[in-house]
Amino acid sequence: MSDVNKVVLAYSGGLDTSVILKWLQDSYQCEVVTFTADLGQGEELEPARHKALKLGIKQENIFIDDLREEFVRDFVFPMFRCNTVYEGEYLLGTSIARPLIAKRQIEIARATGADAVSHGATGKGNDQVRFELGYYALMPGVKVIAPWREWDLLSREKLLAYAEQAGIPIEMKHKQGGSPYSMDANLLHISFEGRHLENPAAEAEEDMWRWTVSPEAAPDAAEYVDLEFEQGDLVAINGTRMKPHELLAKLNELGGKHGVGRLDLVENRYVGMKSRGCYETPGGTILLRAHRAIESITLDREVAHLKDDLMARYAALIYNGYWWSPERKALQALIDTTQQTVNGWVRLKLYKGNVIVTGRDSKTDSLFDPTIATFEDDQGAYNQKDAHGFIRLNALRLRIQANAKAGRS
Repeated sequence: MSDVNKVVLAYSGGLDTSVILKWLQDSYQCEVVTFTADLGQGEELEPARHKALKLGIKQENIFIDDLREEFVRDFVFPMFRCNTVYEGEYLLGTSIARPLIAKRQIEIARATGADAVSHGATGKGNDQVRFELGYYALMPGVKVIAPWREWDLLSREKLLAYAEQAGIPIEMKHKQGGSPYSMDANLLHISFEGRHLENPAAEAEEDMWRWTVSPEAAPDAAEYVDLEFEQGDLVAINGTRMKPHELLAKLNELGGKHGVGRLDLVENRYVGMKSRGCYETPGGTILLRAHRAIESITLDREVAHLKDDLMARYAALIYNGYWWSPERKALQALIDTTQQTVNGWVRLKLYKGNVIVTGRDSKTDSLFDPTIATFEDDQGAYNQKDAHGFIRLNALRLRIQANAKAGRS
């Protein structure tokens, strides 16, 4: 007899979680609650409800929640205030979604009286860590069921065979047969892993990409776009104010049209292995470039450099699943303080995979003083003679070191 009475499963309706749902019923003999998050993945979510019903889940135990606005407002935008990039390239599209899914899953567990939660992350990846650190941070005594660490269905082919035997309908098979790509999508990105991508020397298939045209197929004419920021967050595109998730969706549309945001990356997973993945992040790529541009004229030099110093640490915390940790919250408080003056607009040119900054301004918070920076006569705004003492003082330790070296030779 299982010690689990009710479990909340993070359920997409795809191959992995459909098999997991049936496996939980068979292995734990417990009541299953399904939770499907709408994070803007662009897919119809009602089929997940129908699949759950067919597998015997009660209507009242099926949760499909629209989390798009909360996702962008409370997770994506705070992350972009730090210009967050993992290992120089990855914009953390999968990583930043996991703490929200964990949060809502725990809320549902409390509301339904569940004593366990379950996810479809494998024992090789980062997501198991991200989900479970969130679970334990928000509900310390919860039981976690991670099927990939318990069962023997350790390949996509075995999962497909199990699904066929159990009568579970599975879509998204690769057109050439075999298992599909392992994909994750939300408003910030879509990722691809598996199949021939496991060979890091193999070029990604062109028909794999979903959101972006190739730069070669992008329009021959550039497109200009104006982005407006308030306290570090995007608030308007081309003068039109929208909700956070609507803004990101619009940037995805613009970036996808111009071939912006493709990435082919070999990254270092938290568990220790290297992994190759391909990502499409058109809106996030545009947003990052624009945010750095508005900060360039509104942030003090040392504050900007401090943020850059902290960014790699902040990115690793998110990548490794520590969104709910006290250190991430402390860093966030510092970052958010720096954004109070990050107000203004940025003009970008989108052209064949490129995002080019062509202008930026802030009417209230710009630190750019043309009377000082000019190459023309500054009318005494800056005394160039001051640079002599400044340079000699900064060269003092270098001169001392050079003299000491000369004395030893």
